[in-house]
Amino acid sequence: MTESPRTLVLGLGNILMGDEGIGVHIVQALENLELPADVTCLDGGTGGFILLEPLQSANRVILIDAAADGNPIGTVTRTTPRFSRDYPPTLTAHDVGVKDLLDVFHMQSGDHDVTLYAITIDPHQPICISLSELATKAAASAIAQILQELQEAPQPAASLV
Repeated sequence: MTESPRTLVLGLGNILMGDEGIGVHIVQALENLELPADVTCLDGGTGGFILLEPLQSANRVILIDAAADGNPIGTVTRTTPRFSRDYPPTLTAHDVGVKDLLDVFHMQSGDHDVTLYAITIDPHQPICISLSELATKAAASAIAQILQELQEAPQPAASLV
């Protein structure tokens, strides 16, 4: 009997910085919904190399983060990046840490299925613990897209006994 593939939904951001914490807000919302049994949600905060182990233990990673990428505020962009050069030009406050972490993850762990949901924010907003109206709408859109993606995930082949 083989272990079923595990999906890690990792939300990044600092919730004390308003929309910059959108990834964490989305993961917290997803944790309150019925998800497939092989899905684990993790509040990754502002990242760092402590996240390497959870990344390496997953077969599939859905990463959610804020971006200051020049798109209109509230834009949800889905990409499948491989290295730091594949990420939006500026992920906000934890820019270098997340890119470095993912480069190390790919170098050590080989080819993994990583999907990034980057939500465009205004990096110059006032400090607060809630999401703006545009970010709240973008979060709802991202949640719907992620739920759809999780439902469409390929199912592991049945083992023959």
